[in-house]
Amino acid sequence: MKLRNLFVTIFTAFALAFSAMAGAASQELAAESVLEEVKKRGSLRVGMSTFVPWAMRDKKGDLIGFEIDVATKVAEDMGVEVEFVPTAWSGIIPALIARKFDVIIGGMSITPGRNLTVNFTAPYAHSGQQMVANIELAEGFAVEDFNASDVTIACRRGATPCNAAQELFPKASLARFDDDAQAFQEVVNGNAHAMISSAPKPRFWMGNYPGKLFMPTDENLTTGDEAFALRKGDPDALNFFSNWIVVNTSNGWLKERHDFWFKAQTWKDQVEEQ
Repeated sequence: MKLRNLFVTIFTAFALAFSAMAGAASQELAAESVLEEVKKRGSLRVGMSTFVPWAMRDKKGDLIGFEIDVATKVAEDMGVEVEFVPTAWSGIIPALIARKFDVIIGGMSITPGRNLTVNFTAPYAHSGQQMVANIELAEGFAVEDFNASDVTIACRRGATPCNAAQELFPKASLARFDDDAQAFQEVVNGNAHAMISSAPKPRFWMGNYPGKLFMPTDENLTTGDEAFALRKGDPDALNFFSNWIVVNTSNGWLKERHDFWFKAQTWKDQVEEQ
């Protein structure tokens, strides 16, 4: 009986010690969360890249767009200011890891490769890739006709469209550019047969150049899920941002803002011609 009591006492002591250690580790992890940095600083630093209609400059030079609305509301709900950090897309993940900002809110699609380097929240938007083509170079082309060695497809370097182009059109040559505007201009100028970009930008562009551009298909070439990206090892921040997305999906706020920026161009007069 004494031996049993001794065993119970030792087991209880170990359990209490382990619980105390786990609690201390949990508190230490919470204290190191980027959420604490944001609250102390009084501002949320958001990494983003200009990308119509996710984020763009209006005629006064101010940032507007879906991502800008989302990040601004996130900061408001945290009780802090928002600070945007425009960053070249090809270097945006390294910049996050280097702590240049707290979170990427920039229409980033979830991919297994990216997920090895960063953590993703729950999706807050669902889009896909579309193609727009030069009529003179590709008139009469079906989607499959772009998979040919004499076809050039333009896309933004380091972004999902280039990956989609490689997978869907492996025989075509890819022309990679630092931003969508450069890639699109190659098509307008007749230097590339087509370009791939996230919906609805190709559809918007086609409408701006009637008689010069066309979409080989009205269907998206791919579908995707966009999420916030965070540095690894921060479960509290991941929990907060994911739950923010859940709440604002349920109450309809995200859908309302997404529809405003993606379904029509009532905001078009606010920006220079894209």
